[in-house]
Amino acid sequence: MSFPFNAYLLAFFGGLCVTAASVPLWRAWSERKGWVDDPGHRKIHGTPIPLCGGFAVFSGIAVVLLGGMAAIQLRLLDPVAVDRLAYGLGRRAGELGAILIGALAMLLLGAWDDRRELKPAAKFAGQVAIALLVAAAGVRVTLFVPSMLFSYAITVLWILTVTNAVNFNDNMNGLCGGLGMIGTGWISYHAASEGQYLVALLALLTAGSLLGFLPYNFPRASVFLGDAGSHLVGFLLAVLAILPHFYSSKVATPSRWAVLSPLFLLAVPLADLASVVWIRTRAGKPFWIGDTNHFSHRLVRAGWTRPRAVLLLWCLALLAGGATLGL
Repeated sequence: MSFPFNAYLLAFFGGLCVTAASVPLWRAWSERKGWVDDPGHRKIHGTPIPLCGGFAVFSGIAVVLLGGMAAIQLRLLDPVAVDRLAYGLGRRAGELGAILIGALAMLLLGAWDDRRELKPAAKFAGQVAIALLVAAAGVRVTLFVPSMLFSYAITVLWILTVTNAVNFNDNMNGLCGGLGMIGTGWISYHAASEGQYLVALLALLTAGSLLGFLPYNFPRASVFLGDAGSHLVGFLLAVLAILPHFYSSKVATPSRWAVLSPLFLLAVPLADLASVVWIRTRAGKPFWIGDTNHFSHRLVRAGWTRPRAVLLLWCLALLAGGATLGL
C-alpha cells in the first residue's frame, strides 16, 4: 500500500495497540498510588475506579508519534513517505511541538484537578495559558478577519469552549472517549481530503488511541478518563479542528460556509455545554457546578439505558459530522 494510506494505517493502529496495551499498566499504577475515583454523590459506580485513562491515551499518542519521528530520521519507512513527512515536519515543527506541549500541560492540569480539586479560577487560568501558548505558535483561527488580536482572542475562546464542553461530557461511560474518537475521525477525513498529511496523521493517531481505550470504559468501566483525560481529549479536538483547510480559495467553487465545519463536527458537546449553562444560569446556579442536566442524564431519565443513551449521542455526533460533507 502506498503513501499516505500506509502511514494512516500505522498511525491509527499504532495508537490503538499502544494505548490498549498501556491501560493495564497505568491501571495497576493508579491503584497502587490511590489515584482513583471513589463512589459518591452523582456517581453510579460502587467501587473505586482508576483515573488513568488520559495517561494511557497520551501514551499511545506520544509513543507512536516519537517512534514515527525516529523512523523518519533513520529513514526506516518508505522513501516517499520519509521525504513528504520530513518536509511537513520541517514546516510545522513549531506548531506540532506546541500542540504536544499543550496536550501534556492539559493532561497534567486535569490530573492536578483530579487530585486536588482545583478552584475554577485556577483551572481557567491554566487553560488560558495553554491556549495562548498554542496560539503564539501559529495554531490560530482567522475567520477572514485580518486582525492578530482577533485571531488570538477567538482561538483562546475556541480552545477554552471545546475543552470545557468535552470535559462536561465526561459524565457517562464511553461518552467522552467516543465523541472524541468520532470528532477526530471526521477531522482526519477532511485533512486527508485536502492533502494535509500531518494533520490527518495526528487526528487518526488520536482516534486510534481513543479506540484502544474505549473497551476499558464502555459499556462497563474498569478505568476512567478523569479530568486529565477529558482535558486532553477536549484540547486535541479543539486544536485539530483548527488545522484543516475547511475553506480554500484554491477549489473551483469555495464556500465560506465551510468554516462552520468545526461547529458541526463538535455539535453534540457544544450543544450540551450551551444547554447546561442555560439551565444552570436560569436556576441561579454557577455554570461550572456539575449537575444531572446533561443530554445523557436527560435521556436516562426519559427511560433509556445508559449504554443506549451513549450510543444515541455517538450516532448524533456521526450525523452532525456527516453534515460537513455538504458545506
